[in-house]
Amino acid sequence: MTAPTPHQTTCPYCGVGCGVKASLDGRTMTVKGDDTHPANQGRLCSKGTALGNTFGLEGRLLEPRIRRNGQLEHATWDEALSQVAAKFAQVVAEHGPDAVAFYVSGQLLTEDYYAVNKLAKGYIGTANVDTNSRLCMSSAVAAHKQAFGADLVPGTYDDLTEADMLVFSGHNAAWTHPVLYRRIETRQNQFRVCIDPKRTDTAKAADLHLMIRPQTDIRLWNGLCAHLIARDAIDHDFIDAHTQGFSRLMASLSADDQSIEAVAEDCGISPVDLKKFYDAFLHTPKVVSLFSMGSNQSSQGVHKGLALINAHLLSGKIGKPGAAPFSITGQPNAMGGREVGGLANMLAAHMDFDEVSKSLVQRFWDSPTIAPKAGLKAVDMFEAVRSGKIKAIWIMATNPMVSMPDTNKIHEALSNCEMVVVSDVIARTDTMNMAHIQLPAAAWGEKDGTVTNSERVISRQRNLTDLPGQVRPDWAIIAEVGRRMNTAWETAFNWAGPDEVFAEHAGLTAFENNGRRFLDLGGLSGMTKAEYDALQPVRWPFKADGLPSTRLFSDGKFNTPNGRARLVPPIVRGPANQTSPEFPFHLNSARVRDHWHTMTRTALAPELNRHLTEPLLDIHPRDARRLHIKDGRLAVVTTAYGEAILKARVTDDVREGNLSVPMHWTRQFAPFGRSNQLINPAVDPMSGQPEFKHTPATVKAYNEAWHGFVMTPRDFDGELPQWGEDTIWRRTTHAHADCFEIAGIAPLDVSAIEASLTLDDATTGITRRVRVENERLTRAIFVTPIHKKLPPRDWLLERFGDAELTDAHRAALIIGRLPGMQDKGRIICACRSVGEIAINAAIADGAKTVEDIGEITTAGTSCGSCKGELKQCLLKQAMKKETVNA
Repeated sequence: MTAPTPHQTTCPYCGVGCGVKASLDGRTMTVKGDDTHPANQGRLCSKGTALGNTFGLEGRLLEPRIRRNGQLEHATWDEALSQVAAKFAQVVAEHGPDAVAFYVSGQLLTEDYYAVNKLAKGYIGTANVDTNSRLCMSSAVAAHKQAFGADLVPGTYDDLTEADMLVFSGHNAAWTHPVLYRRIETRQNQFRVCIDPKRTDTAKAADLHLMIRPQTDIRLWNGLCAHLIARDAIDHDFIDAHTQGFSRLMASLSADDQSIEAVAEDCGISPVDLKKFYDAFLHTPKVVSLFSMGSNQSSQGVHKGLALINAHLLSGKIGKPGAAPFSITGQPNAMGGREVGGLANMLAAHMDFDEVSKSLVQRFWDSPTIAPKAGLKAVDMFEAVRSGKIKAIWIMATNPMVSMPDTNKIHEALSNCEMVVVSDVIARTDTMNMAHIQLPAAAWGEKDGTVTNSERVISRQRNLTDLPGQVRPDWAIIAEVGRRMNTAWETAFNWAGPDEVFAEHAGLTAFENNGRRFLDLGGLSGMTKAEYDALQPVRWPFKADGLPSTRLFSDGKFNTPNGRARLVPPIVRGPANQTSPEFPFHLNSARVRDHWHTMTRTALAPELNRHLTEPLLDIHPRDARRLHIKDGRLAVVTTAYGEAILKARVTDDVREGNLSVPMHWTRQFAPFGRSNQLINPAVDPMSGQPEFKHTPATVKAYNEAWHGFVMTPRDFDGELPQWGEDTIWRRTTHAHADCFEIAGIAPLDVSAIEASLTLDDATTGITRRVRVENERLTRAIFVTPIHKKLPPRDWLLERFGDAELTDAHRAALIIGRLPGMQDKGRIICACRSVGEIAINAAIADGAKTVEDIGEITTAGTSCGSCKGELKQCLLKQAMKKETVNA
């Protein structure tokens, strides 16, 4: 039998933009990294490796639905699109263009992004189009525009191994961009600094970790700039020839005490460590400073970016191999969205709402109107929905009911909106549940188009299979609504395929450009469909002359009117909301290694649910002792905006007085553990990016009396079990079953549960219920008092996959494991399902390196995302051995 031909495409997760080779047999997919793609050179992380396990049709929305009398009913495309077009047209006619809005996503392809921006800004006449990239990268965009004149990222991935020093500023690359991190690890003798209030995997592996107080980034980078000036370590020739604003920056810096001691005191770190960082930056010509969401997600995110960029401009460490300030994008196509005007304050092709740009774009589109001004950014947009100013909103490929700050207000907004349209791939998300009209969109592997990664490389995402059910590509859905809104618009939205949309986008970047805009894809605008289909990764700018892209700023020219970079004095401000006696903690939201955004895709892959099975609250040991919060027990986090109940993880990986929670969990997986309902909705006044990294909070022990688990056959499409109001639950999807971890204060009544096997221990209070039907396990419930341990979950979960139980297995069900079976412990290697106990045993047997552990256990031999934690296991065991020997 002939093996399926692998298709070249691009991973749909982070902004690294990894190439993937995918082979299909029906809907069964196998994937491997594309060794010809410049971004990943064959590597994939745990999420990319598991793409094949997320490609089925489980949980999918496969046909349009309309809500009638509160109930969702199946509908035809004609009916659904006619209603969308009619309602949007009616609202515009009665209330004006700004009464409608579009909230889109870095999960869209560039062609989808282009289509919705053209419809909204050039035909409806509103700039109320914003993207969830507002939540992760918009502060970097604003900093780029101020410093460089346009949203330009000067770094490339090759710079990461060319550099002699790497700075991770609010960037846990080991977890959020693991393929890049694997690439970095190949470089020897590179000095690495991590600036982060949390001791992340990236920080643990760094040569120097500056565990700064929250919101002191600007103070740190301003201090570096002052240090460079005081030591006369600035590049005078570069500053004189290629920058402006030096004297203003000097005056701004001199207003504060910039001594090492003063800066270190304000940042809450050691003066010795701070001087080590400053001197290393001063003496190292090749430095790359990576900044990401930890820096951007702040009410002062723009100025954090500017302060970092200033250090590179002052020292001339920009536009050269191995020297750059480098904003690392969060989503696969956040960059592509920015290119076509996906942000409400931008027009397409990196243009703004000045009169010249508006005229140029309108003439290219030959459109009846053009949005006169910037639209509402995400937080303001949903507030306008809540207040009734926006009457209809179309949400595409994103889940703001989970990902936005202060999500209780998002629920209120969508509950009150006259029409909520959601186009997405999953039938049940927190946002899809709010929709009046649900539109089934093509998923990764089904849709066709382009994405742009963090180093400005455009790659193809290719359709690998026929569209299932009635799903359609997003660009095609948008185009059809445009044609139905006004028959005069038919020609403008009459694209035959994504190749024609891309050609138009590329043409706009080159239209009347003449070198004024660095974003220029003129060399790609005349492609045939066959050339588009065969397009290999290419970095912009790619001008009509067809010459390869040069390094940005290598000639010292920037995209400002006079060609000079701007040194902008950053303003040091306190956080939007200060802590107080009522809310004394700093709450920081973060990401985990193996999940992506709101879990709509990654939760489908069993291996991605193993590393962290539920949302955890990280709290410092001294805080935990003082508040009687125990490791592994539930704790209640409260802010001015909401409350969440999470399992405490007591660790000094967070500073005292700081809390950290993950952002991924939803109502489908942990309704009590949703973090973004806690988050302060304050935004950076320039970028509009929300303050995810600092919300004043308080925390206390939940004091649950019992805990347990319930296992049921896996059913991603089915109704969730109904627990009592006081039962806290968290759901994890496994290969054959769903496991619900449960806990509560009031006793749980299990008397009505049908069971084949029961075991109640009146002395200990342990309750066990197991149901077997037709020789198959169909339910397991274990409940114990909180001070009693529960059995490991793995063995029971595996039994749900048995077609017929053996006698030995049936006898062991009520105990929860076979006699003598060992627990795996916490899973560290998700790909190979290797737990901490096996890893520590390997170390005890003589493993001295990560490679040794891999040979013994297979951990770390697949994607390598767990290698950082394997190193930490080696370190911990070595420290224990030293303690024993001492």
